[in-house]
Amino acid sequence: MGQQPAELTPEESPWHRWGAELRRTREARGLSLEKLGQRVHATRSYLSKLERGKQPPSRQIAAACDRALDVCGALLQSWARADAEVRGVSAPRVHVSNPEPHVSKTSADLVTVLSRQATSDDAGVCLPARLRDGTVVFVALDRRDLLRGGVGIGAAAALGTAAPAAADSSAVPGLVRRARSAAAYGGTPVEHLKRLRRLLINSDNMLGPGQAIKAVRDHIEVIKELRREAKGADRHDLMELQTQYAEFASWLYQDLGDFNSARFWLDRAFDWSHTVGDGDLTSYVMARKAQLAGETRDLVDVVDLAEAAQRLARPRSRLAAVARTYESYGHALRGEVSESQRAIDDVHGALDRVAEDPSPWGVWLNTQYVEVHRAQGLEVLGRHDQAADIFMSAIKALPEDYHRDRGVYLARAAIAHAGAGVPEQAATVGLQALTVAEDTGSGRIFKELSRLDKVLLPWQRQPDVAEYRTAFDAALLHEV
Repeated sequence: MGQQPAELTPEESPWHRWGAELRRTREARGLSLEKLGQRVHATRSYLSKLERGKQPPSRQIAAACDRALDVCGALLQSWARADAEVRGVSAPRVHVSNPEPHVSKTSADLVTVLSRQATSDDAGVCLPARLRDGTVVFVALDRRDLLRGGVGIGAAAALGTAAPAAADSSAVPGLVRRARSAAAYGGTPVEHLKRLRRLLINSDNMLGPGQAIKAVRDHIEVIKELRREAKGADRHDLMELQTQYAEFASWLYQDLGDFNSARFWLDRAFDWSHTVGDGDLTSYVMARKAQLAGETRDLVDVVDLAEAAQRLARPRSRLAAVARTYESYGHALRGEVSESQRAIDDVHGALDRVAEDPSPWGVWLNTQYVEVHRAQGLEVLGRHDQAADIFMSAIKALPEDYHRDRGVYLARAAIAHAGAGVPEQAATVGLQALTVAEDTGSGRIFKELSRLDKVLLPWQRQPDVAEYRTAFDAALLHEV
């Protein structure tokens, strides 16, 4: 029988608290102490002492763990706060998740804006950067430093009013007042806030997540305030809307590439959905958990979460088909070819049946969406030429306003083209995806394009490939 991990006591000291955060993050990534040790060049016993608070971590090991676990500065920020608390001084601002924090800008067109951490009070952002060894990472910076000119006018302009990590408490009272006065708009506060959410959803695909997160976070606080005085059906409707806003916040953070924050808000949405008593909403949030696990390539959880969502869903419903779609990708990640194919075929066979499902969730489930996921699974399974063809066909059928989604699929299609040995086509499609990435600030697109940058290395001297790699490089910060 395997040894049970020691119980943690985060309340004992700042370093115990930091160790507990390290363990939570490591386990969320599905890594053992041995695997993490291999990535950060540390022994299992040493990392175990850090997690149990038995030994204070150095800044260097905190930064190494941060990079290895891909948390965009969260662990390093926590280290700085713990260190300051131990020494009894004000916490310094940590600008990057790398021990060498200095970066310089090579392009005035950078628009990737990622939140550092959903639960943080710091107004931080993450930006894609290339380290001296050529690796592309996301580094945490202080947004105010950017606006003071540390990165460049183009980047500051692109940031605009993009969201700080925490809701703007100074804006909430005015928003609450306007929501209470919703009769001016011909409706109730709930109807007014529902319309605002729909507008934010519609703008997200064109403008990207950075423009919407602040409004979503602020309106969650507005709803909480309105719930204080609401009664009966109004209180229930506000709680349901709060759950929907939380799921949307999770999606925005997921698109930014901030998966820790995406998990945080999905957890809130899942908890809140149970207080509403809406089975479809709970099923949908569980399916979204499976989707997020798939996007992070979590081989342990993705299929289990998808199967759980199907158990929660009404039999033969649209949401059951949505969850089955994500299950198919999970099987592909595990290399289970027949199971993956069977699942995606089941979804195709269910499309006509679920078209009349009255649930408002998963209404985007159609042939193109299913085919994109088929292609995604085929690419993982190494069937690159098939994946590329299916991606390109599905992209052509997308509605015009699915701007950001087109960028994600173009980036994945480019990777499939490269895997199929067609580098010129990969570079051409990659440049199209880069345009959308720069327009929307989608971290998901940038992460896919970072993969493309690596797989194109064998053809780097070809003109089309060189053009793509130069353009991609110009959209990054660079370590000095």
